[in-house]
Amino acid sequence: MWLSGPQPDPVELPVKCPQCNVDLVPAVRHKLKVNTCPTCKGMWLEYQELDELEDEVFDFGEEAKGTLVFQSTSTTAQCPECSEFLKKFRYRLYDLEMEFCPKQHGYWLVEDEDNRVLELMKKEEAGVKRSVRAEDQWTATLKRMRSGSFLSKVRDLFH
Repeated sequence: MWLSGPQPDPVELPVKCPQCNVDLVPAVRHKLKVNTCPTCKGMWLEYQELDELEDEVFDFGEEAKGTLVFQSTSTTAQCPECSEFLKKFRYRLYDLEMEFCPKQHGYWLVEDEDNRVLELMKKEEAGVKRSVRAEDQWTATLKRMRSGSFLSKVRDLFH
């Protein structure tokens, strides 16, 4: 039988922790609304939320962050959204392993890995700042060396 008129909104099923299989609960971490596990304290970040977390401390844009995933291995944990097996990877080649959904639903972080991501992004930003300063200093040195006064001083040394 076909019903006419307004249909009820679909019921959104709670997402399950890939480690404990308990319902994830909403929480706010670092100004982001995320789903966390009350048991293991892990968290599920939607796909774009990892970028948003990194951007809390990194101001140089996506291209300066480097490659996120170089290689990954399968796990037995399942994506809370689609039940696809998550893949484990080393975050930007640091000594931090996390998992992601191959269908790009999100990332699973164990307890306090969000804080580790922020620490690593602060370190990465400091490296970029040092690199930019070094490039600026080298450019200034080259300009001085190419100036007429510098070249005349070098010529005077050899005459």
